[in-house]
Amino acid sequence: MPNGIHTLEVWGDFACFTRPEMKVERFSYPVITPSAARGIFDAIYWDGIREKNGRESVMKPYFHWQVKRIEVLEMPHFIALRRNEVKDKIPGMQTLNKWMNGDETPEPIWADGGKDELGTDQKGRTQRQTMALKNVRYRITAQIIPKPGFAQNFGKFNNQFERRAKHGKCFQQPYFGCREFPAFFEYVAEEESGKAASFDHHLGFMLYDVFDLRKEAISEKDKPFITLFDAHVRNGKLDVPSFDSTAVKKPEGV
Repeated sequence: MPNGIHTLEVWGDFACFTRPEMKVERFSYPVITPSAARGIFDAIYWDGIREKNGRESVMKPYFHWQVKRIEVLEMPHFIALRRNEVKDKIPGMQTLNKWMNGDETPEPIWADGGKDELGTDQKGRTQRQTMALKNVRYRITAQIIPKPGFAQNFGKFNNQFERRAKHGKCFQQPYFGCREFPAFFEYVAEEESGKAASFDHHLGFMLYDVFDLRKEAISEKDKPFITLFDAHVRNGKLDVPSFDSTAVKKPEGV
């Protein structure tokens, strides 16, 4: 792939791409977000190098995925679910490394009961209503954008992804918004793409991503970098602007 463009057909039983304006109950966009689409490509092939920056450990990715187009192959259908969610968060990488190395005893997050039942400082679980999607299928086209200094490996990156995707390999199971909603994938040639669903919808300002894709180093201390774009689905196709485009709304002063 000399231009680094790849296409995947992805599908699954359930999906939830939560709208950020819904603070308590989860309500999905009718279409997968570019952020979730990028996560599927990352799950198949993502590479970088970890370096020490003083006392802090940072990851320097070799490239990032730029989602170019999302095609809706099945009309959106919503389903209401009630799910148990834990309130606690996993600790930082420093603590997790100590657990993995056996230096400290792992402390599980209990998903059953609240603080009174557990007798610990953990917050326990809570029930949330989820308006999710069912029986989703998309065709996603994305492009590898090498970071400065790694352009010489452009061909290698493309070959690695194509080989892994065609053999169904991934570093972790791709998912549709929530990890309990697995996504299945198949590598397809762009010229073999079939017809999208007859779906037209103005989604308004849609979540583009929660990371600054231009950064050359990623730290666990980085704050979320929320970006939005005005999304229009026409004839089942959502054209995604490049991250550097003025069509992508970024935080003030950036």
